[in-house]
Amino acid sequence: MITSSTPLSTAQQQQSSLSFPRLTKHPPLIFNINPLIFNKPKFNSNFIPHFLSIFFSIYSHSYLLITKMRGSNSTNYSKILSPTKLKLTIFCFLFFCLVFLTVRSSFSSSSDNATNQTLISYVKSQKCPSSCTKIPPSISDAIIHYATSNITPQQTAKEISVTDRVLRRKSPSNFLVFGLGYDSPMWASLNHGGRTVFLEENEGWIRQIKEKFPTLESYLATYDTKVRHSDTLLTSAKEAEECSSVVDPRESKCNLALKGLPKEIYEVEWDLIMVDAPTGYHDEAPGRMSAIYTAGLMGRNREEGETDVFVHDVDRVVEDKFSMEFLCQGYMVEQQGRLRHFTIPSHKARIGRPFCPPPKPTSD
Repeated sequence: MITSSTPLSTAQQQQSSLSFPRLTKHPPLIFNINPLIFNKPKFNSNFIPHFLSIFFSIYSHSYLLITKMRGSNSTNYSKILSPTKLKLTIFCFLFFCLVFLTVRSSFSSSSDNATNQTLISYVKSQKCPSSCTKIPPSISDAIIHYATSNITPQQTAKEISVTDRVLRRKSPSNFLVFGLGYDSPMWASLNHGGRTVFLEENEGWIRQIKEKFPTLESYLATYDTKVRHSDTLLTSAKEAEECSSVVDPRESKCNLALKGLPKEIYEVEWDLIMVDAPTGYHDEAPGRMSAIYTAGLMGRNREEGETDVFVHDVDRVVEDKFSMEFLCQGYMVEQQGRLRHFTIPSHKARIGRPFCPPPKPTSD
C-alpha cells in the first residue's frame, strides 16, 4: 500500500475534496480482486460482489496514488496524471469491464442453452428402456449355443465376413434367409435390432429349431422344382419374356417365381437376402433355382434403394449358372470362397433399367 508522510496544505485538501470524497481516519478497505471472474462461463449471482470488489480496489489504490502525487514536488507526475485524466481513465476501464462481462455472459448463456437443448433432444430421441443394458435373448442364446456345441456353421469365417461387413453397415435391417440351420442364431445376432426371417423346407426341422431357439422367426417354404430339371428351367426362363419382367413375385408369370410363401414375406422390402437353401446337392432335391430368381426379383421390385443378395455353394452348377443369369454378373460385387455377393438396385426407381446390366470388364 502507498502512504504519504507529508501533510497536505489547505489548498491541496480543498482541491482533493473536489475530486474525491474525504476518507475517514481509517484506511480504505481493500478487496482482493478475484481473477477468476474473467473465466466465469456465464452470469450468476456472484457477479455483483466480484464487480464491486474490482471497483473498490481500483478506487482505493487510485485515491492513494493521487494523494501521493499531490504531496510530492514532481511536476512531471502532475502533468502526466492529473486527477481529471485519472478519473476518466478509471471510468473508461470500469465501463470496458462491464461491457466485456455482459457480452461474455450473454454469449456463454446462449451457447450453454443451445448445448443443453441439443443434449435434451438427443436424450429424448433415445427411446431406450432399462433393458437396453442387458444382453438380448437372441444374443445370449447364440453365445451359449456356439460355446457348448461342436457343430460349426456351414460357411467359413471368410465367407461369413462378407455378409457381416454389409450387416455392420446396414443393420438393423430386414434380412431374409433361405435356410434354417446351425448358423441361424449367428445371423439373427449379427442383425441385432432388425428383423431376420428364415425360410425352411422341412417342417419337422422348424419345430426342432424353435424348441431350442424360440426367438427365431421362421416359416415353411415349399418348392415344386427338382435339380434334375435345372437345365430345362434355365433355358426356358432365358427365352421367356415374362421372366425378365419386374413385378411382384406373386403376380409373375415366370415359372421360377415363388408364389406360395407366407404373405409377410412379400410385403417387406428386404435389405439383405441370403440364399443357402433349399437342398440342392442331389438330383431329386428341390434345388435353389427358384430361390435365386425370386431373391433377384424382390430386389428389383422394391420402391427404391438396393438389396444385397448372397448365394452360397456357387461351386455347384445350379448355384453358379442361376446366380450369374438372374442376379447378373454386372451386379456381382465379390466372391469369397463359395459365396457370391450381388447388389440388386431398384428397377422401380429408374424406369427402363435393363434386367441385367452389361458385364463388368475383367482385368487381365
